[in-house]
Formats: sequence, C-alpha cells, structure tokens
Amino acid sequence: MSESVALIARLRRLAAGTGLMQAAAGSPDGWLRRGLGRGQLHDIYTTETGDGASGAGFGIATAIAARALPLFWLRVEAAERVQGRLHAGGLAELGLGADSLVLGIVADEAALLRAAADAARCPGLGTLLIESHGPAPGLDLTATRRLMLAAEGSGVTVLSLRIDATPTASAAATRWGVASAPSAALAAEAPGPPAFDVECLRRRGGPAGTRWRVEWDRYAKSFRSTPLSGADLSLAADRAAARHAAAPVRRTG
Repeated sequence: MSESVALIARLRRLAAGTGLMQAAAGSPDGWLRRGLGRGQLHDIYTTETGDGASGAGFGIATAIAARALPLFWLRVEAAERVQGRLHAGGLAELGLGADSLVLGIVADEAALLRAAADAARCPGLGTLLIESHGPAPGLDLTATRRLMLAAEGSGVTVLSLRIDATPTASAAATRWGVASAPSAALAAEAPGPPAFDVECLRRRGGPAGTRWRVEWDRYAKSFRSTPLSGADLSLAADRAAARHAAAPVRRTG
C-alpha cells in the first residue's frame, strides 16, 4: 500500500512539472559535466558481452562526475567467470579509489534483486550499480518501479548495467546505449583516455536519440565530447540491430 501511495505522489509531481520530469527536461548534454541525475534509476545497455567493461566504465565515470560515491557494485557469481574479476588498477585509472567501492557478489538473479532492493534504500550510498547479463527477466517494470521509488526516497543513484541485452521497457528515468570507442593516442603513442560511443535511447520528459563520442577526463571528473563522423556511428543500438535483424532494437517504455 505504501508503495502505491508513493507512486501516486510521484505521478502527481510529474503532472505538476516538478521532480523527475523537471530534472530530466534539462540540457541534453548536462550529464557530460554533472553525471546522471541523482536519486533516480538509469539503464545502461551494452548489446555485446565484450562491451561490458565499457558499460561499467561509463557508469563509474558518471557516478564520479556526479560526486555520487561511495559506489556499491552488485554482480552474480557467473559474472566473475564471464566478465572476469574487477581490476583495481583499471578502476584507479578511471579515478575510483578502493575506499570508494564496495563489491557484492551473490549467487543468482533472485539474490541480486533482493540485495539491490535493500541497497537502493540505503542513504549512505552514493551509487548502486546492478550488473546483469542477457535478458534478466527479473528486471521487469515492477522491479524497476520499486528501484526507482527506493532511489527517490534515499537519494541513491541506481545504475542498471545490462550487458549483452536488448533494451526493454522499465521505469528508469533515462536509458543509454554504450559501446567502446578508439581513444586518441597521447604523446609518444601513450594510450589515450577511455573513450565511449554513447546514445541516449530514452529520456523521460526530454528528447532522446542524441549520440556522442566522449572521452573521460579523470582529473576534471567530467566527460568531454569529440567529433562524430558518419562512419563512427557504431553504437550499441546499431550493433543490436545488426545481430537481431528480425527484431531490431526499438525504444520502448
């Protein structure tokens, strides 16, 4: 009952042009400097398993940009085999220190959802990152509504990292497609900063469909955009369409 009352109250705020709707209707590229909206649920999709690290890196970077730390990363045991264990050096290169990260590994999707529901209510967290692989049917409209309500109540930013998944309807405030992009080499051919191809697939109360190629500046704690050419538009949604010709990716929800 209390959950229904909270949902009705949120819908009234949206109808009045306040709260989530007002926040989402800001500048489409505001996330480059300020990260994703705090106290909300956001979906991050990568349509290939190999881009899982890029999706995670994008999520971590947005949490740092929003100053929404510490970050609690939830994953299932199978992810340790598919994606490998987290690499402390790589996280440090993004600017995420060991003292700002808590890692939780659970047995299966059911345990993941239970732990996520509890963690999203914990105001001591800055960001909750929920890593899932494949369809993850448990992350349906009901589950994501609960996560959104919990995020709004606690102020925790909840990032649902959907690896090797096709975008589906959810209660998230925004939905993003992320893929890896080539970084620009530095002097003496040193590796450049992490680069991402990003598309806003859905943005409640604002425009969607915008694409960016961005680099992460860990010193400035913000993204900077780089030019996109017509040949560079190989984003997550395009890859999904190529792999699922009979059922191309559509923006839903």
